[in-house]
Amino acid sequence: MRPILVIVGPTAVGKTELAIAVAREVDGEILSADSMQIYQGLDIGTAKPTKQERQGIPHYMLDVVRPDQEYSVADYQAAVEQILEELARRDKTPILTGGTGLYIRAVLEGFVFEPEGKDDTLRARFERMAEIEGNDVLHQCLFEVDQATAKRLHPNDRRRVIRALEVYHTTGKPLSQHLEAQKQRPPRHRAVKFGLVRNRTRLYERINARVDLMMETGLLDEVKELLNQGLEDSATAMQALGYKELVGYLREEYDLTEAIRLLKRDTRRYAKRQLTWFRRDQEIIWLDLDELTITDAVQKITGIYWRNFRK
Repeated sequence: MRPILVIVGPTAVGKTELAIAVAREVDGEILSADSMQIYQGLDIGTAKPTKQERQGIPHYMLDVVRPDQEYSVADYQAAVEQILEELARRDKTPILTGGTGLYIRAVLEGFVFEPEGKDDTLRARFERMAEIEGNDVLHQCLFEVDQATAKRLHPNDRRRVIRALEVYHTTGKPLSQHLEAQKQRPPRHRAVKFGLVRNRTRLYERINARVDLMMETGLLDEVKELLNQGLEDSATAMQALGYKELVGYLREEYDLTEAIRLLKRDTRRYAKRQLTWFRRDQEIIWLDLDELTITDAVQKITGIYWRNFRK
């Protein structure tokens, strides 16, 4: 199998456009590594590439499940493995791109959770706790047994908080310890990794402009439609950026101007967290898209990739 070509970076940096351009040069097909683009109906708020934007390049791991369904990192990793096998049979370059670092790590390094790490009864008990006592209380329970994971997860990310508690109580080890054990394992796949950056001011301008465009193109209607389908506010899909902020507006917690302000602020904060995550990976080759044209960036990526391919 060809090495996986990985393109990561913060939201709004320009990953989609560049990945499509690179795919044309390396006979590649694109696998999305975005934990929210897997959901059907979450299109505008997740900046899911349209069929026109994909320019005929095959894309995978988009619209995988309904927004009311659960979908774990393990599910993602297993699905991607099947796609990688198919791309290998057709001798295509797999391009893994997105901003969800845990998804990318699961593909490249494998997934280490024990099968006994699931307990429906325990999960239901934590769900009831969150409903009665609130997400903050549930998050504090996680902090008491796994500070590293608690610091990484927002209290409102109820599904992942519950999953972390479930792993701890069924395996006897915190989720962070499982992830640390994963680092000691050899890589599952060969990969050449690229990270995209921009000047912070320029990146934040792009984020603000993207939010404005999302609102102009119907993000509010998209959120209303999901709620009309009966999707609960606590569903993982509704915790995505752009959705939870507008749900607050629709629940009359604040006005639309405040919702947009919160969305821009939260997206900027998310971009900062993404960069912090990816900066820890010493194998990533960083490219500044404020200093390079798309053509120059494509040439750098393809040149380095082909040299590694021949090793």
